[in-house]
Amino acid sequence: MNTVVQEDPTLADVLRETLDQGDADRLRELVDAHAGQDIAHALTKLPRQQWQRLLERLDHEHAADIYAHLPTEQQTLLLEELEHDQATRLIGQLSYDDAAAVLHELEDEHAGTILSALPEDDQRVLNALLAYPEESAGRIMTPEYATVRPEWTVEEALDHLREHSDIAETVNTIFAVSPGGQLLGWARLKDLLLSRPRARVETVLRMDIISIEAHEDQEEAARRISHYDLDVLPVVDEHGAILGIITVDDVLDIIRDETTEDFHRMAAVSDLPLSMREASMRLLYRKRVGWLVILVAVNILSGAAIAFFEASIEAVVALVFFLPMVIATGGNAGAQASTLMVRALATGDIQMRDWLRLGTKEVLVATALGFAMAAAIWLAGNWLGDFAVANAIAIAMFLVVLFGSMFGMTLPFILTRLELDPATASAPLITSVVDVIGIIIYFGVATAILQLH
Repeated sequence: MNTVVQEDPTLADVLRETLDQGDADRLRELVDAHAGQDIAHALTKLPRQQWQRLLERLDHEHAADIYAHLPTEQQTLLLEELEHDQATRLIGQLSYDDAAAVLHELEDEHAGTILSALPEDDQRVLNALLAYPEESAGRIMTPEYATVRPEWTVEEALDHLREHSDIAETVNTIFAVSPGGQLLGWARLKDLLLSRPRARVETVLRMDIISIEAHEDQEEAARRISHYDLDVLPVVDEHGAILGIITVDDVLDIIRDETTEDFHRMAAVSDLPLSMREASMRLLYRKRVGWLVILVAVNILSGAAIAFFEASIEAVVALVFFLPMVIATGGNAGAQASTLMVRALATGDIQMRDWLRLGTKEVLVATALGFAMAAAIWLAGNWLGDFAVANAIAIAMFLVVLFGSMFGMTLPFILTRLELDPATASAPLITSVVDVIGIIIYFGVATAILQLH
């Protein structure tokens, strides 16, 4: 007799069942027993109609906590379906940087309506954040922070932090400022707690300040936090006055979004504004068809190149057998080199000034790879063809691998110089270009060596 093992229901299953039953008491118990992040993650697995039902059955505090941990694109979708008052309350409960991110995704008219219903102080802060460029450090910073003065005593500083703990996102790292707001130094909260109450704050300050200007790119903010192992990165204006802070959780979101964007572009897919779960078939079609049409146009040149060497193919049919092998190897070599360069540029491991040194290294590596691939195909050529054919395809293989590797290495640098995303040097684009040039190299070498006409 076979025993059917039933799996334990997931949180999403329990949440769905509770919402379907309309059991308010059980729903509150469920929300109280789980972190807001877990409820939000489970909610993303349910139909969107269930999202609104959940938030309508919870008090403002719990609803805002769950809403704050939904992905930004899903926050936007939900906000468009809620009543105006409820949407305004949810935005008002978010941190300023999160609220700015959601409002940016809304239609201008809808965002303006919600903004106008918020308190004046909130409007002023959110309008200031939204005024920064979309991918700048200023857009993702939070103005909710606490500072101290270096001339205060440690006791005065700690009292000040206690009084303002409700408006500060974090107090683990404390920044000291001048009366004009200029950054003067920083200290760990632990440094203050372990100091004598009458000691001055300046005695525990560290002067190695790492900051970022508000108009710099948010990827640079992520790089500095990672490189210097920071908990908090202060954002300053051109005069060095602190405007806000960027925390580690903001950086994790940046890294996730930028990595996803790079993956999409390296697969020749336009940026998706929604998750795969929420994206419609029409949206997925539109995001993919453009690059495919472009690549088809590029590959038409491959057909034209083959047609040009029709006489060579008719004279030595064996050349056709080795064509896919040579072209695919060149494309793969180019994709390898491109992927390595794109990732190194994204992480800051290499800079534009490293091009010549890396180019020299890539020539040597590509030469070694070309010889290895040429030797392998030379053996196959002798087996299936003759000595002359083997020599021709081996030389062609070497040149195609060398070209593919150098093209794949160079293109990301060119795109970076043109201030374009190097991830645009996607594997399909590299492969298509190398296909066209590789066919010309392959048949050109074969024709010259075999003296075909």
